[in-house]
Amino acid sequence: MSTAVRRVMLLIDADNVSADVIEQAVQRTLADQGAIHVRRAYCNAETALKQQALFKRLSVRPMVNLASGKNSTDIALAVDAMDLVVAERPELVVLVSSDSDFAPLVIRLREKGCRVCGIGQQGKTGDETVAVYDSFIDLQHQAAARPAAAKRPARAPRRTKAQAPAPAPVVLPEDVLRILDAVPELAGGAKLELNQAAERLRGAKLLGKSASSPKLFKKFPDLFLLTPEKTPNKVQYVGPAVS
Repeated sequence: MSTAVRRVMLLIDADNVSADVIEQAVQRTLADQGAIHVRRAYCNAETALKQQALFKRLSVRPMVNLASGKNSTDIALAVDAMDLVVAERPELVVLVSSDSDFAPLVIRLREKGCRVCGIGQQGKTGDETVAVYDSFIDLQHQAAARPAAAKRPARAPRRTKAQAPAPAPVVLPEDVLRILDAVPELAGGAKLELNQAAERLRGAKLLGKSASSPKLFKKFPDLFLLTPEKTPNKVQYVGPAVS
């Protein structure tokens, strides 16, 4: 009886999902499959620098895309996926992304004899995208479970000798603090129309007259959730509570 382990290839659209979803995806795939033979994350230089410690800890190879233009990183992932499937002959390809643009790639990989499992961030993946894969796993962005905490006023906990010291407060980037000051509803966990948020940001001179508000929020994928994923029209702050 053969004891050979199935070859598994994990490809991550790191510009599309948050850091904790990437970590959950690697751990889930290892638990389900027992091994991952190819681990690659496709992203721009800014994301590669921001997540370098994560990639190193998870043994994920960053594939940095320096080309500019819409979907350039997605195209790099798709081209590499086809080359790897021909060269490595994996039995399973796990694609970590909530992007519906990968549907043609999924179909082509199946034609090459691979099973294709999708892993996406909960709330960002449409039903039509899920249906394309052989199987699909929704993973919850961990901070997304705590947006209501921002609505409660901060209260100093009563300490006793048996209690450990309170953890150090999370330090948010200055640009994020300015956004939350300009749009206080976001700090309270509200899901706001992008047009309304953009108007406030322009009034605070944080967004140019013709600049894109989604582009600004996408600089902080772990802190702001844009919905729906394909053509977003709403934004929600999903980071730690702010006082």
